[in-house]
Amino acid sequence: MDFNTEQNRLGTQSVKWDLTEELFGVKDALPMWVADMDFRAPQEVIDALQQRIEHGVFGYTSPNAATKEAVAGWLSRRHGWEIDPSAITFSPGIVTALGIAVQAYTEPGDSVIVQPPVYPPFFDMVKRNGRNVLHNPLIEKNGRYEMDFDDLERKLQEPNVKLLILCNPHNPSGRSWTKDELAKLGELCLSHQVTVVSDEIHSDLMLHGLKHTPFASISRELAALSITCIAPSKTFNLAGLQASAIIIPDLTKRNAFLKTMQRVGLSSLNAFAVTGMEAAYSKGEPWLDSLISYIENNMEEVRAFLARELPEVKMMIPDASYLIWLDCRALGLSDQELKDRLLHKGKLILEPGPKYGPGGEGFVRMNVGCSLQVVKEGLKRLKTALS
Repeated sequence: MDFNTEQNRLGTQSVKWDLTEELFGVKDALPMWVADMDFRAPQEVIDALQQRIEHGVFGYTSPNAATKEAVAGWLSRRHGWEIDPSAITFSPGIVTALGIAVQAYTEPGDSVIVQPPVYPPFFDMVKRNGRNVLHNPLIEKNGRYEMDFDDLERKLQEPNVKLLILCNPHNPSGRSWTKDELAKLGELCLSHQVTVVSDEIHSDLMLHGLKHTPFASISRELAALSITCIAPSKTFNLAGLQASAIIIPDLTKRNAFLKTMQRVGLSSLNAFAVTGMEAAYSKGEPWLDSLISYIENNMEEVRAFLARELPEVKMMIPDASYLIWLDCRALGLSDQELKDRLLHKGKLILEPGPKYGPGGEGFVRMNVGCSLQVVKEGLKRLKTALS
């Protein structure tokens, strides 16, 4: 569990490290944008994958009862959520699952509610499938986001609203929604029979002893209304394995999801995804606990640096994840000026806020899922860019 040793990812076909020049037109910028970490996966996962490789036969593979038990056991131990393993299905990724859900639970021309600023594929999966995006913008209050329930109730009353995509915990801010907030959102959606897809991919990365509340764990009624998406990808840095678990307690909704997958020719998980998921959820907890402590230290390094060196830049203190939402509005720069200064003056690549929809203007997202040395170098470049 050595998170200090820097891993050289160049030459591994890494989107984060190998595509810098292709995507951004520069060679020497430090990538702290896309949401994967620079840490080696848990040794237990590596060992399980190595054993699977040594077997040497990589034919068609399907998750079985052991895979579902690994997922259900993880949710029980980590989040106190007891589920029926039969409610679990699988997808190559959560973005894929979002697209499948949009197709399964809505028709062309229907509306899907999202809560910006939020993870960009929420918008993409709705628009690319010929549905309408309906914004229920979050409210910024005292450096944190809150849900606008009055606006949500109005939006739910609009015609042809069939689906709401929830980010729990929230990306990019790391805000963890409380049980009361989730219950209120659930009650509103239940009263209008609007299905909730809850993206909970960052839920295992809760910081400072905070606990995650799965949306579907609140009541049987909300479980029946919901599709919950989880994955070991953010938790254990396994995004390249393309493995996610989709929990759909309601049989009718589950069958609709599976039929849509079949219609577009999607199978389940590949051989390495099955092996990696089982190993991570069965044996990865000690590694994760150590990781969280390390990420907390990185977060504190950023907070202290900004307070000392760049007080105009405000950090939304996250409840979860290794992502930091930085408010740069006090600098008085346009988003293009901000992007240019970061890239060309600071040689630093961060995610631009406007990608996250209305409310993202003037913000950038920084990934601190890396060694403390890299965090310090990134902060030095941030000061160079913005001073």
